[in-house]
Amino acid sequence: MNDSSEPMQFLTPEESAEVDQALLTSRDKFLTRVAIYSLRSLKQLSQQTGLAVENITAQQIADWVENDESLRREAAANESFGQFFTQLVLSSLKPLRQVAESEGKAIAELTPSQVIAWFEQEAKAKVGQELNSQQPDG
Repeated sequence: MNDSSEPMQFLTPEESAEVDQALLTSRDKFLTRVAIYSLRSLKQLSQQTGLAVENITAQQIADWVENDESLRREAAANESFGQFFTQLVLSSLKPLRQVAESEGKAIAELTPSQVIAWFEQEAKAKVGQELNSQQPDG
């Protein structure tokens, strides 16, 4: 649990700078930041529950959000925060599973740099597909 005097910090300054330098759209940078923060949250929850990240349930995430000191302050300020934050973490599981699969690792073993690299790779693939679809059939 975080010290209650600490403000909630989603990414370290180094992680934030690495995301900013990535060749990504603003939307993809946001998704990357969410995935990195969710990864950190899920690792913490995994340690607390003794479960692998892959086995954590939506209810366990919701309970953690409700009981975590720093998140509870956010929830007190906005009554829909808990549900919103739970959904944010849950939605990050899909890309995190894909990153883990491409790296041949468990989600808990992933690093923020691997998550950023995967999002960049996906963005390049998307751009390549768009360019190919615009090519005239010759």
